[in-house]
Amino acid sequence: MFSTAHRYLLTAATLTLLPLGVMAGEVSLSGQASVKYTPDSARLQFTANAEHSLPETATRRVNEKMEQWRDGISDFRDQLDSYSDASVNLYSRSVPTQERSQKTEKIAVASQTVSFTIDDLSLLNPILAQAQELGLDYNLGPHHFFHSDESSLRKQALAGAIADARARCEFVANELDKQCGEVININIDNNHQPPVPMMAEMRASSAPVSETGPRELTSRVSATFELE
Repeated sequence: MFSTAHRYLLTAATLTLLPLGVMAGEVSLSGQASVKYTPDSARLQFTANAEHSLPETATRRVNEKMEQWRDGISDFRDQLDSYSDASVNLYSRSVPTQERSQKTEKIAVASQTVSFTIDDLSLLNPILAQAQELGLDYNLGPHHFFHSDESSLRKQALAGAIADARARCEFVANELDKQCGEVININIDNNHQPPVPMMAEMRASSAPVSETGPRELTSRVSATFELE
């Protein structure tokens, strides 16, 4: 037979062997969910460049290219959102000489950049064709494509992550002959990693874009639930 003091010590020793979460009547775990989608929009930027010994000539040539650009896209200009072609730059650069005794020459460089977004990817190839015809510089990569309702997609992923955490809690509670209760606290992982699309980066070329590739948004949460 154990004395009252012995029984108390035995009970305390037994409790210390249990996980802290079980002792406190709570469980901490994580949840994760992903939403797959296909981009339906793109951010585009093109630059017209011209060089000449005279700044006014370089500027005039860039202006001519921009006029040709505006004429070429006139049929779908009203479908280009957040359109801007006000970025103009004029500077000079030194031209290397073969002989040290030669005077360093300066050349004027003029450039003008146009940027916009499209929410109809069927416009992409006609726009690229026009840019290529005029010799405009551009860089088109996976990060230029996005979904027009990405906010809703992130909410869907977050809702799925919370549901996953709740489902895990219910599984743990069932294994312990308990019930998953209220949420004590929850942390949302806001460090979203940019989606990795299945599309290789493409620089200026005559190749049309035929596939933007699927993407995936992932949301993660960590939560603590009561065990009843």
